[in-house]
Amino acid sequence: MTGSSTLTPRSKIFIAGRGLVGSALVRCLQNRGYDNLVLKTRQELDLTDTKSVAAFFDRERPDCVFDAAAKVGGIHANTTYPADFIQDNLLIQNNLINNAWRHGVKKFVFLGSSCIYPKFAPQPMKEEYLLTGPLEPTNEWYAVAKIAGIKMCQAYRKQHGFDTISLMPTNLYGPNDNFNLENSHVLPAMLRKFHEAKAANAEAVTLWGTGTPRREFLQVDDMAEAAVFLMENYSGEQIVNVGVGEDVSIRELAEFVREAVGFEGELVFDASKPDGTPRKLLDVSYLHSLGWKAKVSLPEGIRSTYAWFLEHQSDFRR
Repeated sequence: MTGSSTLTPRSKIFIAGRGLVGSALVRCLQNRGYDNLVLKTRQELDLTDTKSVAAFFDRERPDCVFDAAAKVGGIHANTTYPADFIQDNLLIQNNLINNAWRHGVKKFVFLGSSCIYPKFAPQPMKEEYLLTGPLEPTNEWYAVAKIAGIKMCQAYRKQHGFDTISLMPTNLYGPNDNFNLENSHVLPAMLRKFHEAKAANAEAVTLWGTGTPRREFLQVDDMAEAAVFLMENYSGEQIVNVGVGEDVSIRELAEFVREAVGFEGELVFDASKPDGTPRKLLDVSYLHSLGWKAKVSLPEGIRSTYAWFLEHQSDFRR
């Protein structure tokens, strides 16, 4: 089901989450003329605190909510703190969804993750593959919480007619990403690794695995554009994959990063290290049918992200 949003440029919009996705949503909304935005840091509003969230909604009465808030981390964090990951994420989304409905929010946009799909789902992954097989064990706690969020949105739509939509983005990157070498994702980690190798005049950069696994990457401002487009034009129970519909090998990704950084040394792959899942690609045919396609090419997005990194590198620590 599709439908036009009842929101206007003066509608009050709450963006929950101030990280990679939240900051991109702010840029996109402002660029599109939405100027009545409500932003809160974690220190200003603890989204796991039920009473605080209820008081916030009672006070602010937003017309629209983007749920871009979550406790996230890599494999080590997920396996070390599984209780924290499932509890905190359930609390955040339960508090937001329930209070948004109770306080008359007109539109609720829930942002999930492609990790909700089964570990061995056919490629590319269609929306209907949800709950058709076991999850990847290293992040199942986060994935289970996100699946619960999807189902909660669908339940509130069924029982209360609450206009909630759920979007599942692929791997994201861009300004305000995490460039910490110990817990960042593959693309920002590569950018920093090649940058430091160039600065040290290193002869080579060594990366884990064979370089053959394939991954999909979406620039975060494209993700924000898709989210706002769907906020304005989509109202349905079905989850929507958000991606580019194309993937690259890790070796191809490394070559793009090396070119953007200007590193002239050798690229070495350590095949004794694990490759991970061979392929992870979203089927975005449904999103395309709704009228939206990604615009930023991967080489272009990597160049702009590296430029942002250079402007902010003094802020980063190992």
